[in-house]
Amino acid sequence: MSSILVVEDDDAIAQLERDYLHMSGFEVDIASDGPSGLEAALHGGYELVILDVMLPGMDGFEVCRCLREVTDVPIVMVTARREDMDKIRGLGMGADDYVEKPFSPSVLVARVRAHLSRYERLTGSAGKRSVVTLGDLELDTAARRLRVRGEEVDLKNREYELLEFLMLHPDVVFSREQLYERVWGMDALGDSATVAVHVNRLREKIEESPSFPRHILTVWGAGYRLMP
Repeated sequence: MSSILVVEDDDAIAQLERDYLHMSGFEVDIASDGPSGLEAALHGGYELVILDVMLPGMDGFEVCRCLREVTDVPIVMVTARREDMDKIRGLGMGADDYVEKPFSPSVLVARVRAHLSRYERLTGSAGKRSVVTLGDLELDTAARRLRVRGEEVDLKNREYELLEFLMLHPDVVFSREQLYERVWGMDALGDSATVAVHVNRLREKIEESPSFPRHILTVWGAGYRLMP
């Protein structure tokens, strides 16, 4: 049974999330402020964190940033704020998904299931080592490690998944919507603008000049293509 941490200062919302997740077979703990949520997430062995943005003591953005320094467990951020910059900020700090209040509890559970399933597939596979090399990019799909121009580069979960997909389909143009569906797996539930955020983060890590990329190219009006 998967264990989930809910970091939420609104007791009614926290209880609602816990009840629905319990009914779906998950173990759930609740933290009501940023510092206690961070402490629990770091030491509780949870497999997914549902993280509110507006928290006392330390906001959700800072909690997310601190967690991403030491763990790749899925983080789903929840907020009542609708500004795109908040979404971009959260995703830029390593969040895997974003849910706006008010939300359908069943949709939240669906997203939790999808992220857990994807994380388990990525971390639980122990098959034969396979290395994909394109130019100066070398991706070890078994160890989930990337080397760029001979140097190992750290990737967050979603960055890795996006790059792996593109490297396995070189010189093919994919729209943002197609990439979101293939990599995130929740086409009907999310926002394809997430793809642009992650492409920019990847460019910062793999391109010699992120402003003039030669690996992940933008095909205007169509999407993105990884050059072989």
